[in-house]
Amino acid sequence: MTSKKTGYLLGALAGAGVMAAAVAGAGVRLPQAHADEPQLIRASTTPIFAPPPGAPMSFADIFDRVSPAVVSINVTSRVDASALRIPGLPFDLAPRGGPGGGDDQDDGDEDNAPPQGGRTPKGQPKLPTQQSAGSGFFISPDGYIVTNNHVVENAETIKVVLKDESELEGVVVGRDEATDLAVIKVKGGKGPFPYVNFENAARPRVGDWVIAVGNPFGLGGTATAGIISAWGRDIGETFVDYIQIDAPINRGNSGGPTFDIYGRVIGVNTAIFSPSGGSVGIGFAIPADVADQVTKQLISGRRIERGYIGATIQNFTAEMAEAQGMGDQRGAIVSDLAAGGPSQRAGLLAGDVITSINGHAVKSSSELTREVAKAHPGDTLKLEIIRDGKRRTVDVHAGTRPSEKELAANENNPNQGGGAAPAPKAPKAPAVLGLSLAPLDDNMRHQLGLPANVRGAAVLSVDSSSDAGQKGLKRGDVIVRAGDAQVTSAAEVQAAVEAARKAKRPSVLVGVYRGGRTLFLPLKIAE
Repeated sequence: MTSKKTGYLLGALAGAGVMAAAVAGAGVRLPQAHADEPQLIRASTTPIFAPPPGAPMSFADIFDRVSPAVVSINVTSRVDASALRIPGLPFDLAPRGGPGGGDDQDDGDEDNAPPQGGRTPKGQPKLPTQQSAGSGFFISPDGYIVTNNHVVENAETIKVVLKDESELEGVVVGRDEATDLAVIKVKGGKGPFPYVNFENAARPRVGDWVIAVGNPFGLGGTATAGIISAWGRDIGETFVDYIQIDAPINRGNSGGPTFDIYGRVIGVNTAIFSPSGGSVGIGFAIPADVADQVTKQLISGRRIERGYIGATIQNFTAEMAEAQGMGDQRGAIVSDLAAGGPSQRAGLLAGDVITSINGHAVKSSSELTREVAKAHPGDTLKLEIIRDGKRRTVDVHAGTRPSEKELAANENNPNQGGGAAPAPKAPKAPAVLGLSLAPLDDNMRHQLGLPANVRGAAVLSVDSSSDAGQKGLKRGDVIVRAGDAQVTSAAEVQAAVEAARKAKRPSVLVGVYRGGRTLFLPLKIAE
C-alpha cells in the first residue's frame, strides 16, 4: 500500500507575535501567565512567545542522531503493463474524474518512472521495467533494513543509498503483504551500520510531536515534523490499526520511519490520504509493535501464518441493525462463505451477524479479521452470532490464511459470474423497493453468467429515485436475501418488506449478489 507544513507552522507563530504586539501597543495590561501557559518574553522592544513546556526549540539534535540510519531505496522491477496499478492507489480506487470516479487514497509511494518496454533476443516480448523509489531504515548493525512491501515487491534490483550518498546492493529477506512490511539486507559496505530501535514500551499520546524522515520525490534525507493526530485508524481491511500523523509525507516516504522526540521509531510510514496526490497533512504509519513483531519473524526466516475462517464479512452498521430490529447492535455480517472452508464446515451461514470471538466483542469487520488473524491454525474460535433474531455460539477451527494474492484471485474468479450481461426481457413485474424483479430461469441465468448454486430474484430495472437506486443497485443484480430469509421471487421480497413495515422498521436488509460476491444493504421502505 502508499507520500508543507513547516511553512504553515512558522506562519502561525509569526501571526501570534504580531497579535501580541498589537495588544501591547493598545495599552492593554496582560494578566500574569500561569506556569503552564506561554510566557511573554521581551527581546529588545519586540515581544515574542517562547514555546510552551514540552515543545522542542528545534528538532536538529534529534535529526542529527537518527538520520544516518535512514536510507533511500531505488528499485527496478518488471511488471505486467496490463496489471499496473495507478501509482499511489493501493486500495483499488480511481482518482476523481478518472475511470470509475471516487476519492484518491495515496500511499506516499515510490516516484514511479514510466515503464520501459523491450524484447528478448529471441523476439519474445518481455515485461516492461519500472523505476521506483522509497525509504527505509537500519534496525541492526549488520545491515537489516525495514521498508514497505510495496516498495520492493517484484524488484529485480535494489540500490540502497546511505546518508553519505554511497550505494549498496540490497536483497529481499522477507515480505508480508498483509501488513505491507518488508525486510531487506545490504550486501557489502563498511559495517557496523548506524541503526535505530522500535519503541514498544512507551506509547505517545495524540498531540505529541513526531518527526518523519525519508526520501520524498527522490529528495533523500528530508525531515518533516508534526503531531500524532489519532490512533487506531482503519483505512482498509488490513491487520493494522494505523497511527495518523500530520507530519508531511509524500511519494517516496513509503517505508521511512516516524520518530518521537527521543529519536525512537514509533511507526513505519505507509500511506496518505490525498485528493491531489500530495500531502494534505493526513498520513498513516504502521505502529512500532506491529512492525517489530513482523520484521523479527521475517528476519528469522519463519513464515508468517495467520488464522482464517473462510468467510467474507462486512460491517454490521447502525442502519442494518435498525432494519433487523437489533437496536444498537454492532458486529460483522457474513456475506459469503468459502466452499469447504472452516466456517462452512462449522455451520456458519450467510446473513449471520458475528458479535464476539472468544469472548472479545467485535464492532466491525476489520476488528474481527484482526482477531481471527491472531489465532494459530487449528485453534478453536468461539463465535457468538445472531441468527433469526436468536443468539447462539458456533465453534470454528481456524485454518491458515492464504496469501493476499490468492484471496484476490478467488474474489475475482471470472467463473463466479459477474452480473455484467443484460437481463432478458420479462413480463412487467410490480416494483418492490423501487426494483422490478423476476425469478431466475435457465435463460436468464445463462445470460447473467450465474453459477447454478445462485438462487434469488433478478433485478430487471431500478427506479433511480429510490433508495435502491441511490445506493447503486442496477439491472442484472440478484436479490438473494431479504430480512432473515433467502428469497427467489418478488413476492418473497415483498413479504419481507411487509414484515419489516409491520414491525415499524424504516428499512429492510437485503443481500445483493453481484460479480461473484454478496453485499448486504439496508433499503428504506417507501411510505
